[in-house]
Amino acid sequence: MRSNSLALRLFLSATAWTAVCLVATGIILSSIYHQSQERSFDRRLEVSLLTLIADVAAPDPTAGSQSAPTLGESRFGLPLSGWYWQITALDGGKPEVRGSVSLWDTKLPRLRDEDATTSADGTRHGYAADAEEQRLRVIERVVDLGEEGRYLIAVAGETQELEDEIRLFDRALLVTFGTLTAVLLVITMFQVRFGLAPLQRISGALAAIRAGTAERLEGEFPHEIAPLARETNALIDANRDIVERARTHVGNLAHALKTPLSVIVNEAAGRDDPLAAKVTEQANIMRDQITRHLERARLAAALKVVGSVTRVVPVVTALTRTMDKIHQDRGIAVEFNAPADVRFRGEQQDLEEMVGNLVDNAFKWAQTRVSIEVVAERRNGVPAARIIVDDDGPGLSPAQRDEVARRGRRLDQTKPGSGLGLSIVVELAALYGGSLQLGNAPIGGLRAELVLPAA
Repeated sequence: MRSNSLALRLFLSATAWTAVCLVATGIILSSIYHQSQERSFDRRLEVSLLTLIADVAAPDPTAGSQSAPTLGESRFGLPLSGWYWQITALDGGKPEVRGSVSLWDTKLPRLRDEDATTSADGTRHGYAADAEEQRLRVIERVVDLGEEGRYLIAVAGETQELEDEIRLFDRALLVTFGTLTAVLLVITMFQVRFGLAPLQRISGALAAIRAGTAERLEGEFPHEIAPLARETNALIDANRDIVERARTHVGNLAHALKTPLSVIVNEAAGRDDPLAAKVTEQANIMRDQITRHLERARLAAALKVVGSVTRVVPVVTALTRTMDKIHQDRGIAVEFNAPADVRFRGEQQDLEEMVGNLVDNAFKWAQTRVSIEVVAERRNGVPAARIIVDDDGPGLSPAQRDEVARRGRRLDQTKPGSGLGLSIVVELAALYGGSLQLGNAPIGGLRAELVLPAA
């Protein structure tokens, strides 16, 4: 999952809500168990409390006044065991206190009002500490026996056992919920991936269209994103229609303008006067400008086509054979080296335009040899195709290289051409995000290195 992705946002939001729910549930369950264990402990103490109340209300006449009642818990008879009971007579000047053997020579502390809770029958529950600083759970109740007086009866038990049980439960709860959290996170991750799989399919299909291996979004998509696929296909179709109409209009305009210009130039060529020369000069300028702007319009329209991919080797091979036939009387040797799987991300006619100009210039200026090489590489992580055209001609100086890249500039008027070839290559390569570099060829002449985006 990448940052700022829909999958990461869904995963984090689901994880956050899962964590909140699990933590809240764990706290609630721990609290419920704690209260349950506390109530169970209180019930044990209440059994002893009721036994003591019965003993005070109806004492055994055969037993002494200081005899210990039988409570069924041996720890009441062990000194400082943590289990205690105490009966305090509240009437009279000095309270009479009677307690369990476990109290030894100490007394149970009374519960403070702010630390105790009182049940419906008047029994108070709370926590206190004994002489050994053990934490005790204490319950106490005041019993009014009328003429016999009022008594405070208290029973206490040390809470270590209670706290151990709660601690074990919390540990088991933590392990269980930790495991559950890990399982839920894995399930959430797979759920997010499964739920977003159709979007990944659309992304892959768009990449295939961009790479030229597909023309439309194919397949069935969920109801929620089916309109997206449908509108994308409609947009691709509309884009192709617009480009096709633009090409048709460009062709019609070129035909409509070039034919009258050719007539004007031919008519002016039949006359030998300053006006005819001026008309011919301006008509040629108009023709160059029309060629330039129509070419730019065609190139810009071609770049809007989605998914156009062209194999490089067949195009270069065909151009090389054509130029070899045109210049066969000069006996120029051609070397061509290229991997078969290199593909240009663009229109075939644009590749033919660029490579054709470079190969044509190489054959025009070569003396005996032309070398063409195609290299597949990656630039800044992006696939690229590098087309290198070398000749063994006179070559160009750095100043001349800058000059010939300008539109309409020709260094040798004896060679046929309009001077638009290299400038068109530069502009077209730039529109595709590529470049043209001129340098010295290892075989002695000019090297033209064309870099274009590859699929």
